[in-house]
Amino acid sequence: MHRKEYFMPLEIVRNDITKMKVDAIVNAADESLLGGGGVDGAIHRAAGAGLLAECRTLGGCKTGMAQITGGYNLPAKYVIHTVGPIYNDGKHGEKALLESCYRESLALAKEHNCETVAFPLISSGVYGYPKDQALKVAIDVISDFLLENEMTVYIVIFDKDTYQISEKLFSDIAEYIDDNYVDEHTDYRRERIRMNALPSMAPCARRKKSDIDSFEMCECKAMAVGSGLDDALSQMDESFSEMLLRKIDERGMTDAQCYKKANIDRKLFSKIRSDVNYKPSKPTVLAFAISLELTLAETKDMLMKAGFALSHSNKFDIIIEYFIKNGNYNIFEINEALFAFDQSLLGA
Repeated sequence: MHRKEYFMPLEIVRNDITKMKVDAIVNAADESLLGGGGVDGAIHRAAGAGLLAECRTLGGCKTGMAQITGGYNLPAKYVIHTVGPIYNDGKHGEKALLESCYRESLALAKEHNCETVAFPLISSGVYGYPKDQALKVAIDVISDFLLENEMTVYIVIFDKDTYQISEKLFSDIAEYIDDNYVDEHTDYRRERIRMNALPSMAPCARRKKSDIDSFEMCECKAMAVGSGLDDALSQMDESFSEMLLRKIDERGMTDAQCYKKANIDRKLFSKIRSDVNYKPSKPTVLAFAISLELTLAETKDMLMKAGFALSHSNKFDIIIEYFIKNGNYNIFEINEALFAFDQSLLGA
């Protein structure tokens, strides 16, 4: 049986924006709206002459504002044109203008009932806006919008060179990975040594790792004989779904606050809430742990409920651990870092 696919409300993807099958793509245009270089030129070429003809009727667009047209030959139904600021020194209102680009574009998308929208990283090309700062503006404005609105938004990166998090954050995470990363062979060898050093816990237990299953089987058999299978099953721990709902109540959060902060689709949350035995993916579990601002111990407990664990043989896990230990529970910043290290993102 195939699980239904759900989408994160905000996702960073590496793609060609002209090929995105969404309701609207955003064009980083100049004030004339008549096409240019970079993303602007690529969108005009892919859309065809009809786009330029419609743009001629709009009379241009001021910096920080947005206009909407049809998508023509593009897979997208609409193109939202916005004019980003040229970066000088950051002291001439560039940030406010860039924020306005995202807000105005999202407002137009909402007005036209768009459910999916794809943005480039506005002003980060020839307009010179520092890429790490441009990304932070995009993440902040879009995430604020998504707290109040239902929409799936993509930030589309054409190649790795057009994307970067701050050098300090990157180097700090890289150093943390170097200090904590062990390869799977080392991890497995250490586990074997640990298991061989353990005292025998039952007459049928062996110190060899290969016999752990036999020990567990005997332990379960003893439990069933001693108290009965029904009694054993009645003592089962709470499920992932039960723990999640309990933690939401303990934090005094609403369901919507929790799944939006987790960057989780509402439909997926409803599925989890209605199915006490729902089996989530590991990124979904960690997304909720971040949303609830769980400690590292609580995070490990929640992962265990779903059959997962954190491992120092996995860079994804180490990056998550880094953010939790540093008290940074901003899921969008965490996803920026995961993307920079070519790891899966948190969410559905």
